[in-house]
Amino acid sequence: MRPAYADAAKALGLELIARGIGLVYGGGGVGLMGRISETVKNGGGEVIGIIPKTLLVREVGRVDLAELRVVRSMHDRKAMMVELSDGFIALPGGFGTFEEFCEIVTWAQLGLHGKPVGLLNIENYFDPLIEQFNRAVSEDFAYPENRNLVLHETDPGLLLDLMAQYEPPEVEQWIDSDEA
Repeated sequence: MRPAYADAAKALGLELIARGIGLVYGGGGVGLMGRISETVKNGGGEVIGIIPKTLLVREVGRVDLAELRVVRSMHDRKAMMVELSDGFIALPGGFGTFEEFCEIVTWAQLGLHGKPVGLLNIENYFDPLIEQFNRAVSEDFAYPENRNLVLHETDPGLLLDLMAQYEPPEVEQWIDSDEA
């Protein structure tokens, strides 16, 4: 992992503490999310981890949290994270990061939530994904107003500022939230 990624994860954790924002996250103790959770926890901030039992058994869960919720599945984890969170931020990561991020954007597009969704674009990691979102609009696969569902910034503080100012676009709710 590049040092810049770890530094930005720590900076995001410090910004959360400074703003009195708690952290709800996937419950792991490794990678960038492990770094953020460690920073927030050590800084006295609130940290809620949500992890599927299968991942906890593989010993990637952070068992030193005051609140670690163990759920049955990845879907249950995402649903609980949506319920408990006021917004969502993705940092550089792999396939799981992409899948979870795109699902949460899709839920916003479908009107299942109106919470801000952001990419912390450290070292331009997400530039190709941002370009793909723009291309989806230019090729008429996504509505321009839905493109505005994805916020992105290179600085943690500026991203949190964008998220604090976020007004969800008017979107038709395609699915009854009781069905989701």
